[in-house]
Amino acid sequence: MQALYFLFVSLLSQAWILKTLAFAILVGSIIALIEKSGGIGGFIDYVLHKKNLVKSPRSALLLSYTIGVVIFIESSITALIAGAVGKPLCDKYNVSHAKLAFVCDSTSAPISSLIVLNGWGALLLGLISAQITQGMISGNAVNILIDSILYNFYAMSALVITFLTIWFNIDIGAMKHTQLPNSTTQDEKIAHKSMYLMLLPIALLVSLVFVFLYISGDGDILKGSGSSSIFYTTLSTLLFTFFYYIFTKTMSVKVWSKTTFSGAKKLFPIALVLLFAFSISAVTVELKTGLYLASLANENLNIHLLAGVIFLLSALMAFSTGTSWGTFSIMIPVAVPMAVAVDANIALCIGAVISGGVFGDHCSPISDTTIISSIASDCEIVEHVRTQLPYALTSGFIALIFFILSSYL
Repeated sequence: MQALYFLFVSLLSQAWILKTLAFAILVGSIIALIEKSGGIGGFIDYVLHKKNLVKSPRSALLLSYTIGVVIFIESSITALIAGAVGKPLCDKYNVSHAKLAFVCDSTSAPISSLIVLNGWGALLLGLISAQITQGMISGNAVNILIDSILYNFYAMSALVITFLTIWFNIDIGAMKHTQLPNSTTQDEKIAHKSMYLMLLPIALLVSLVFVFLYISGDGDILKGSGSSSIFYTTLSTLLFTFFYYIFTKTMSVKVWSKTTFSGAKKLFPIALVLLFAFSISAVTVELKTGLYLASLANENLNIHLLAGVIFLLSALMAFSTGTSWGTFSIMIPVAVPMAVAVDANIALCIGAVISGGVFGDHCSPISDTTIISSIASDCEIVEHVRTQLPYALTSGFIALIFFILSSYL
């Protein structure tokens, strides 16, 4: 018990962990405020009636998919916004919440790990730079990162599989038996207010991440702090909603305060899950689990199977801990020496870590994006994991084949 106490004390003494936990709570407040303002209803009214952009189940899901791809700043924010916007539309066109949750989850981490002008890029660049500093590899960290992203086969596969699933309405496994929402009274539930009540806070969320990455990186976005950037972004956006909604008389100070608190309370369990995930990650580091798994894999391992094995090890680590970032931090220092030892493609092996981390995180029931996608789509977490797993495993199998084939090139 004493060891557990000191473990949590050590975790909560780290600034980046506190900022990440605060972000998980604050972003719940922002989404609750946007929903309460009626901005989402205004946006729904705009795309449904004024522009007639959404007129079928396919186009309802494609809108959430597009939002997930365009808003690549942070996986949790991506899933929350895509779910909040997509849910009323999917209810109207009788699309299951499980399928919406799958779309939200399948675009959040994959797109964030592919377009790395965000906290993901800052973390990966820092880990690669550490390997250069330690003399494990040589070269330019940015170039190595860009080369590694080209081997992020799981993220690419997941995005393609998700798009094909939407376009051809492919239901496999448990997705065939999901409960459909009752859409008969949905139009009456949507408050038709200005869509800018939603768009302006979201625009601020997107733009301020780059600003704070630039500031925290002393003028270099790719060297900025991901945890600091998302924390200060959500805090600034929360303050913006206060002045914007109060001065436009969208809501009173009392309503704003109550909504902020209720939104934070709703996502507080996610912060706890994240804290436990961080603690599991810390324990695995102390036990040198990654090094042990790597030593087992490195014995008599064929060079052509190395990237595939690293991909599977990273996926196992991410699934167990529920965090892709923690997996990157553990596995990149393990994968790089393994690649150097057998003269393998460094970028390919780092790409395998990134892909495996996203894959395992995507399948894990304790992942933050899994939980957030479920909450944003109003879908049970167990149902979301169960219905999403066949698609994720398909994408993972495709990625594994590509890693093995790429080892021969």
